[in-house]
Amino acid sequence: MENKLNLVIEMRLLREELITDAKAKAIVEKLGKPDDMRYEQKNAYDNLKKFVRADPKQIEALVEELIKMNKLRDRTIMAIANTLPEDTDDLRAVLHKEYSNFTTDEINLILEAVNDIIRPTKQIKPTKPSKKSD
Repeated sequence: MENKLNLVIEMRLLREELITDAKAKAIVEKLGKPDDMRYEQKNAYDNLKKFVRADPKQIEALVEELIKMNKLRDRTIMAIANTLPEDTDDLRAVLHKEYSNFTTDEINLILEAVNDIIRPTKQIKPTKPSKKSD
């Protein structure tokens, strides 16, 4: 009968923090070359490399700008920073049910923040403010 060695590696979660995909990519890149990474790390890096389209510093500036609005939840801010919506339809997809909680002006402010920080040379036209009847 064979003796089997059962090795259990214990891992404890020290802290949890919401981060953008750009920051996650920067963290994984610090681990070294993809050949030196564990399977999970390499898969994460490959996916992040495909989808992260902006510099981490630009994304961090966008996150700070969105936080200043005091209207968005942290997870929503991360979703906006990760997807970089280009128009109201893209933003509607990110905000889902929350979309109706925002005025047209607030939607435009969010899109302008993305434009100003991420795409300063390519400006997206915000929608016209809706006229509310009294």
